[in-house]
Amino acid sequence: MVVVWLSLYLVLTTNWPLWNELARIGGAPSTYMPTILVMSLLTFCGSVAILSFTAWSRWMKPLWFLVVVLAAVVQHYMLAYRVVMDPTMVANAMQTDPNEARDLLSWRMAFNVLVVALPAAFVLWRVRILPMRFLSKLWRNVALLLLSVVVALGAVVSMNRELAPLMRNNVHLRYMMNPIASLYSAGSLFIKPLFKRTGKLIPITAGTALGASYAGQAKPPLFVVVVGETARADHFSLNGYARDTNPELAKRGVLSYREVRSCGTNTLASVPCMFSPLGKEGYESRKDDYETLVDVLQAAGLAVFWLDNQAGCKGVCERIPNASAFAGLDAATRKALCDGDECLDDVMLKGLDERIAALPAERRAKGIVLVMHQMGSHGPAYYKRSAPDVKHFLPECKTNALAECGHAELMNVYDNSILQTDRFLGQTIDWLKTQSKQYDPALLYVSDHGESLGEYGLFLHGVPYSFAPDAQKHVPMITWFSEGMDQRRKLSRSCMEAGLDAPLTHDNLYHTVLGVMDVTTPTYKPALDALASCRAKG
Repeated sequence: MVVVWLSLYLVLTTNWPLWNELARIGGAPSTYMPTILVMSLLTFCGSVAILSFTAWSRWMKPLWFLVVVLAAVVQHYMLAYRVVMDPTMVANAMQTDPNEARDLLSWRMAFNVLVVALPAAFVLWRVRILPMRFLSKLWRNVALLLLSVVVALGAVVSMNRELAPLMRNNVHLRYMMNPIASLYSAGSLFIKPLFKRTGKLIPITAGTALGASYAGQAKPPLFVVVVGETARADHFSLNGYARDTNPELAKRGVLSYREVRSCGTNTLASVPCMFSPLGKEGYESRKDDYETLVDVLQAAGLAVFWLDNQAGCKGVCERIPNASAFAGLDAATRKALCDGDECLDDVMLKGLDERIAALPAERRAKGIVLVMHQMGSHGPAYYKRSAPDVKHFLPECKTNALAECGHAELMNVYDNSILQTDRFLGQTIDWLKTQSKQYDPALLYVSDHGESLGEYGLFLHGVPYSFAPDAQKHVPMITWFSEGMDQRRKLSRSCMEAGLDAPLTHDNLYHTVLGVMDVTTPTYKPALDALASCRAKG
């Protein structure tokens, strides 16, 4: 009885996002009300079926309460940011570090969770669970499970004509059934790896070598790859955005590729994918882990280093030298650029010469690839992502409850974070110019994914890729080449300028970096090298 009543309580108190979405899709009340009723019945039956496995004794009370809290937390974020609880979102949440988690907390969240959780806590504390023999409990639980399944099947069959096209055209609805979606997604995240090969790393570095440009080179190359965070291509003035969000980059003769799409809609999906040789389709269907771009570069004999100002490299940098940008900072730098354990991206330029000097000299003599992983425009606390002197667009949204901010304030605070990235990239290029006496420097910047800023009622990112809006997939990509690198790789600027509107994806990053660094390897595909056609053009 507790399981039945608890399931009913969860349906009535934690499924407002589902009902709102069904009402939005359905149009008139006469259309969406029957759908809401049948979806609520399915959610109730599903909750009963899942919780029937816990209907054993009073010692299950803490577990039931945790389910209520989980459902309340999930409802808050679905209402606040229009996210859905698919396996990718759950995996992304589990990868969130304490700093990112702190940005997602608010008094409104606490209130919304307590409103749902406190009545359930009171009832669960007061209700008496009578002792019962094991076999008696077992047959009752089995009967409860079977009855809930039968009722759900009956509802599906009776409403199949309406449900089939609805669920086929709106896949996200299945991930809004609370708490079923969260429990299913979390379960699949832990169970699926048990049924596939894991722990095996497929090597791809065999046959890797440095190309002809290294023979008798006067200066080694120095290539900085900046992995951006949560940047939208349509908010870069280099791509036609009305606001001047790229004043520093515009002064430095960069090239901006305007039609680039990401591999995923969150960092956990995109970062490993963009450094993979497999491409989006191959990466998502893989059975084992593969070595990555940085492994290939290191196998070629180059000095490779990953500097992280984010929540880690998602496994990409495990086999190469790497460091957190926060580690080893002096007190003055922390005070100027950091708030607790979070720092502006400018911090990655502090002590950079010393970090490079610490790399093996024999590798530095051949060439250096430095990967910088930004904090960028990570939300929802966008106001933390720009320094006071960069905040040109005011007033800003000063809360992480984005729906509470006006549209203009939200645009202001996000665009200020893009201005901060613009300044950081400009400073990075200036630093590269100071290295020109001993290296041939270059830079490539590309964001891991985009961001929703209230369009269609969506905020943040992480919507399943198949139906995510373009704002979460359309990302900026920028290149800068010194005169030395242009000559070294025989790059034609006119050719590159002519290709700025060519459709590109994260699939191109692996092959483009290998092409720029002139690293030959069996996994390199010239057709996916965005600059291959512009080399040796004069």
